[in-house]
Amino acid sequence: MAVTILADSACDLQREEAAAFGVTVLPLKVLFGTEEYRDGQTLTHRRFYEMLAECDTLPTTCQIVPTEFQDTLTEALKNEDDTAVVITLSGKLSGTYQSACMAAEEWDGRVHVLDSENVAVGERLLVLRAAALRDAGCTAEEIAVCLDREKKQVRLMALLDTLEYLKKGGRISSAVAFAGALLSIKPVVAVKDGEVSLIGKARGSKQGNNLLRELVKNGRGIDFSRPLCLGYSGRSDELLRLYVRDSAELWEGYVEQLPVASIGCAIGTHVGPGAVAVAYFEKEE
Repeated sequence: MAVTILADSACDLQREEAAAFGVTVLPLKVLFGTEEYRDGQTLTHRRFYEMLAECDTLPTTCQIVPTEFQDTLTEALKNEDDTAVVITLSGKLSGTYQSACMAAEEWDGRVHVLDSENVAVGERLLVLRAAALRDAGCTAEEIAVCLDREKKQVRLMALLDTLEYLKKGGRISSAVAFAGALLSIKPVVAVKDGEVSLIGKARGSKQGNNLLRELVKNGRGIDFSRPLCLGYSGRSDELLRLYVRDSAELWEGYVEQLPVASIGCAIGTHVGPGAVAVAYFEKEE
C-alpha cells in the first residue's frame, strides 16, 4: 500500500526537493499578458522575478483544475489499496482546494484533501510534515487528521521590502505606497485563518528585522522537532541573510542549518522581491 503526497506549487518545493522528499507537485499557471507558464516547470523562480521587474502590469496566477488532479491521481493510485493526501494553498486565496475536492470525489475515500489555510513556506511545512508522517508508517487518513489539527499551529510571517507590488495589485492606494516609500516603511504581514493580514510596520530594514524577530520571540515558541523554513523573494537572498544574522538568538543551539526556500509566483506576485519570511510550528500548549 503506497501513500502519495500531492501538493500544488504554491508550497515552493523545487523539483529536486520534491523528488528528495517523495512529493508530487502540480504547477500553478502564471500568465504574463497572453503568455502562459507552468510555475516551477517552464518558469523558474529566478526568471519569474526578472520578468516581474520588467512588466508594468502584474501577472496573474491560475488555479489547478480538477482534471489535472484527476490525471495525476489516476497515475499514482494504480493499486486498489493505494491512497493519497492532497495539500493545497488556502482555499480563501485560490480555487485549487475546491478543484482537489472535486477530483477526490471519484476515489471513494482513498484521497484525503487538506486546505492548508496557508501558502508558500507555511504550506511547505505541512507538505514536509505529511512526508515525514508517511515515512513513519502513518496511513493517508492518519496523516490528514494529524495535519488538520497541526495546521492551526503553523505560523507564517514576512517582512516586505516594498509596498510597490501591493499598490500594483490594488491592495493599497498609490498615496499610501508613496508615503510608505518616503518613510521607508516596511510592513510585516502574516497568514491568519487562510488570509494575508498586516500585523506591523517598521521604518527601515533594521527595525523591520527587529520587529519580525520580536513577533517570533513573543509567541509560544518554535517547535524544532517539526519542520521550519525561512523564505525569500527575488533573485538574491541578501536580505534574508541579514535577518538570520540579526535573529541568531532564535536559532542558535537548536538547528545546525536553517532550511531556506525561494518564494515563487503565488506570493511573489503580490509582495515583490526583497521579502523575508519565517514559517514554523508553534510549541503545543
